[in-house]
Amino acid sequence: MSKLYFSYATMNAGKSTLLLQAAYNYQERGMRVVMLIAAFDDRAGQGRIASRIGLESEAIPFRAEDDLHGLIERLNGDGSGEIACVFVDEAQFLGEDQVWQLARVADRLGIPVMAYGLRTDFQGKLFPGSMALLAIADELREVRTICHCGRKATMVVRLDGRGKVMREGAQVDVGGNEKYVSYCRRHWDDRMREG
Repeated sequence: MSKLYFSYATMNAGKSTLLLQAAYNYQERGMRVVMLIAAFDDRAGQGRIASRIGLESEAIPFRAEDDLHGLIERLNGDGSGEIACVFVDEAQFLGEDQVWQLARVADRLGIPVMAYGLRTDFQGKLFPGSMALLAIADELREVRTICHCGRKATMVVRLDGRGKVMREGAQVDVGGNEKYVSYCRRHWDDRMREG
């Protein structure tokens, strides 16, 4: 039975690196994979997944209104060979319906789905996609990174252009090291309480 996996972490834990490495393992054995990324995440270019250590690959950009089960079903029957695995980067940007569509890819099409993403936003709140994945994924995997103090980082702080901590704002604001810093809960709380 195929499964829906969710590997989650805070920023800069290596989620995209793990995704690209796992996809490469399939491809190296001649197996077909499909990689998906949110269309508005164009940090590496439209339809590209990239890691901080330089690995990158093409991906299919998805939008909030896209039917991912339908997409995978069409691709699986397009004559290019059966899909061995579906990989989703930045899975926190999935809608709840899309998470269920990916569950159906695993359950009805028999294709494993490996989703990688953030658990919480800069305010410590779950993203809708992450909430749905935490609720229905067959297997959850925490990818760990560390705070400057050496403890496990589980939270992220968003910084403005001057390096000041932001406490309010839109949940989605795509960025990298210039905008986000990962902390343990204690140091996240310290930063959020700064005057």
